[in-house]
Amino acid sequence: MKLEIRDTPGQLVAALKPISDLGGNIKSVIHERDPFNDTGFLDVRILLEMPEGKIRTLTDSLKSQGVNVLRINEERFLIRKSVILIGHLLHTDLSDTVDKIDSTGFAEVGELAMIMPSINEPTSAKMTIISENLGNLEEAMNILKEIAEDKKILVIEPLEEF
Repeated sequence: MKLEIRDTPGQLVAALKPISDLGGNIKSVIHERDPFNDTGFLDVRILLEMPEGKIRTLTDSLKSQGVNVLRINEERFLIRKSVILIGHLLHTDLSDTVDKIDSTGFAEVGELAMIMPSINEPTSAKMTIISENLGNLEEAMNILKEIAEDKKILVIEPLEEF
């Protein structure tokens, strides 16, 4: 599910609590903070398992707390692969790279951690791509490799097995 929460202390916990209260199991939480977003809201993506018949109760509970439910579906991203990217990631528009993977509809960037030694030095990042099956994950990896070749970014893989 994708939620929009107010950018104030305690709102993420308030959005997660009803899931637990209804017997849900939270698998992953991606909390996106955009420094250029001045709307006062943050996007949160949650991968969860819920008992049958509880989704409507969950959405009603979230809405009553002022949480906007942007998307709910039964898509499951169960397979992940992490790689290291080295190069001028920001100068070559890292958000474009992430968008190209996310826009496939069958895979998405689930985690991204970056280290920047200085402005003109190459940056390194750990990127984790998640998908629902191995074929789609490999296709997303092929897309990443093509992007990396065009942008002169080194891709080091894998960090772990499936």
